[in-house]
Amino acid sequence: MFVSFAELPVFDQARAKAFYVDKFGCQVVADAAMGAGGWRWIEVGFPGAETSLHFVRRQDEAPSNGPVLVFVADDVPSAVHGLALKGVKIVADVTPAPYDPRRQVAEIEDSEGNRIVISN
Repeated sequence: MFVSFAELPVFDQARAKAFYVDKFGCQVVADAAMGAGGWRWIEVGFPGAETSLHFVRRQDEAPSNGPVLVFVADDVPSAVHGLALKGVKIVADVTPAPYDPRRQVAEIEDSEGNRIVISN
């Protein structure tokens, strides 16, 4: 078994799709009409990954209170630096993880207000 997709709440699907494709190099796995109102079934995935992100309609205007996803990078400082150069909001710079000082963590915010941890 494996996880097919994780749902990520978004305000604007086109903006979210552009963010993940442009900033993270994700590939569009699916993009199809879904019901009335113009909402689409959109999934994006990281190259080589089996799990994708599926954009669902955010129910309110509040951004996430805490991290909703954890992305793994071999070199956290380089990954965070590269994202910052692409205009990604860095919420917390690279520090040792409080649960394991041998690991590094940082926190970013996506185009839809979702907070995401980058870890190794």
